[in-house]
Amino acid sequence: MELRPAFRFNGFAVLLGWLVSTLLFGALAVLSLISVSKHDGGALAWAGAVVGVLGVVIVAALATGLIVVDPNEAKVVTFFGRYIGSVSEPGFFSVVPLSDRKSISLRVRNFETQKLKVNDADGNPVEIAAVVVYKVVDSFKAAFAVDDYEEYVETQSEAAVRHLATTHPYDAHDEARTSLRDGAEVAGELTVELRERTLTAGIEVIEARITHLAYAPEIAQAMLVRQQAAQVVAARTQIVEGAVGMVALALDRLAEQGTVELDEERKANMVSNLLVVLCGDRATQPVVNAGSLY
Repeated sequence: MELRPAFRFNGFAVLLGWLVSTLLFGALAVLSLISVSKHDGGALAWAGAVVGVLGVVIVAALATGLIVVDPNEAKVVTFFGRYIGSVSEPGFFSVVPLSDRKSISLRVRNFETQKLKVNDADGNPVEIAAVVVYKVVDSFKAAFAVDDYEEYVETQSEAAVRHLATTHPYDAHDEARTSLRDGAEVAGELTVELRERTLTAGIEVIEARITHLAYAPEIAQAMLVRQQAAQVVAARTQIVEGAVGMVALALDRLAEQGTVELDEERKANMVSNLLVVLCGDRATQPVVNAGSLY
């Protein structure tokens, strides 16, 4: 069974008809009962009283079909256990009398998962949480496909976040791998997975993003040292690459301009000295040679 619009009438027209019918049948019942009490009408008076009373009862039953639908809300209408349609247009309507109506909010909602502790793809324990923005797009599925669509979204969100954390590392030391810190890519994967998981409940996931990501407390300090070491290695690597380029440039310029002739031993000594100066993490103290080169 799929979502379909419920058969409905304009509520104001039905309400006006209900008021007029109630007055007419009520007046008929009262006048007939007065006639019966005076013994003036006989069987006709009794018939009028019965018709008036039954008319009031029937009109009162018809009034049970009046509903008010707020903006961004849907009314799921069932008649003695049978789904007859949904009303999602805001306004005042009349549906099948004696039917049961369940309100489903179509507003955009957000839900933030708890901080979950899970092992990443490298086996490191991490704490992770996410926020999920969603709304109901199928009121029939939201009402009847699952017990509680809000609880269903919460459970599936936590399951999707756990699965995401186990398939990616916290830090990717290889550029070919996607890490949990790659916000846009990870958010896209989480959104796609949640859309597939919540489709059964008539839910559309608009966006899902990681809001908290950290190593578990028991390894946080060790991982901080590891990250610092990795940054130091990366920085020193860049410094060495730049220093080698500067030394090569200096040797080429000296050779082109013929400023001084250097043999291989002196070139090696010069390269060593320049690399020490350029790659050292402390200021160097130059030694001035006041004598000959040799």
